[in-house]
Amino acid sequence: MKRVSFAEFGGPDVLRLVDAEEPHAGPGQVRIAVRAAGVNPVDWRIREGQFQKVRPIELPAGVGQDASGVVDEIGEGVEGVEVGDHVFGEGSSTYAEFAVLSAWARMPEGLTFEEAAGYPSVVETALRIIRQVGVRSGQTLLVSGASGGVGSAVLQIARDRGITVIGTAGAGNLDYLRGLGAFATTYGAGWVERVRQLGQVDAALDLAGSGVIGELIELTGDPQKVISIADLAAPDLGVRFSGVAGSVPEALAEAADLISRGKLHIPVEQSYTLAEAATAHTDSRAGHTRGRRVVAVRAVPHAVAPPGPR
Repeated sequence: MKRVSFAEFGGPDVLRLVDAEEPHAGPGQVRIAVRAAGVNPVDWRIREGQFQKVRPIELPAGVGQDASGVVDEIGEGVEGVEVGDHVFGEGSSTYAEFAVLSAWARMPEGLTFEEAAGYPSVVETALRIIRQVGVRSGQTLLVSGASGGVGSAVLQIARDRGITVIGTAGAGNLDYLRGLGAFATTYGAGWVERVRQLGQVDAALDLAGSGVIGELIELTGDPQKVISIADLAAPDLGVRFSGVAGSVPEALAEAADLISRGKLHIPVEQSYTLAEAATAHTDSRAGHTRGRRVVAVRAVPHAVAPPGPR
């Protein structure tokens, strides 16, 4: 099979589309014929070696953790899913023709594979940081860097819970944020005062890592009311860095419920082929994303393996 891999840490140019052995579903896992994989900032952060001190990996390594596709192998002990089911979930090395998932859910009706691939870790992260920052119904949440995948999910989930949301983004994405129910303003010079004019801030999330931790503390009045998922230096200012996933199966179930109720929709801004993975990483790192970026994987002929352990 084909998969995207890298043998050294570095820029997008270290990514290679290579021939690799197919993975197989172990106990508690399913394998899918991948139809699309989500492109997340964590993918290029791992590729650059940013997490080697806290979460080391061995090289060569695959890329990606989110995917959607068709189940074609079922591991020992797995129930409630059948070969041929369309699922989305989280696993490893998902920029590939086949991938093993450790958490999954059936795709909600009406979603394309490309759309579904954009939800798993994004929704898990959004649910986790909303919980960790402690914001409640009737309060106001400030989201810095709100137009990307996690921001799009945070805005919609928060609004569904009765939380007022203020989002910052580039000028071209303000109408997008307003369409998700947020008050919106641009970042850049004077942004703190512009936020104050929109309302008092009870809690804040840093999703972009753009060096605004000090200002978020100023706006909330307490570093404990700020969470970052993008600034590794946030703890130096007393702000929590959230990087360890909670329950992915629970997040996928809630995502499916929100999508089915029409309360959550994250658009796919751009789709890439496996051969264009380096471009996908370059674009993701540049930011200014509206919604999600995904890698689409064409269907490949393959004999379907029967359910059960390998």
